Amino acid sequence: MSKRSSIDLSQFDDDFRGEQPEERSEFESVPDGKYQVTVEKVEMAEAQSTGNPMLKWTLRVIAPKFVNRLMWRNSVITHNTLKYVKTDLHLCGLDLDKLSDLPKHLKKLLDVKLEVTKKTKGDNENIFFNRRIENDKTPGKFRKEAGDALVPF
Repeated sequence: MSKRSSIDLSQFDDDFRGEQPEERSEFESVPDGKYQVTVEKVEMAEAQSTGNPMLKWTLRVIAPKFVNRLMWRNSVITHNTLKYVKTDLHLCGLDLDKLSDLPKHLKKLLDVKLEVTKKTKGDNENIFFNRRIENDKTPGKFRKEAGDALVPF
């Protein structure tokens, strides 16, 4: 048996009746352009439509605009896309002999900083990995490239 609430909301009834719910637009995407991002999450999944394996990337914008906004990229893995997947992994500093080893190395992709380009064509949004911004051999290079966007940090 649950305890009844003693909070009296009746004082709001008249005002509540007169309120109109706000119309909310769908979540707006980050506009097309070049961004500096960090890889926040990468996971293996299956494409809903085909069942093909894919990498689901969650990217957090760190510069120059729309800081802290998220972008998502799905990299479906097929025989036709292997070279693109291998190129993306290499760009992120992950070179594998066998793709089957990928699941145990996903953590190595976290916190990688990339320059990406977002392009929209019709209803399709695409995120392209341009280059890695920082690697272990050049610490601080990213901060210099990000410029004024990171001044408060």
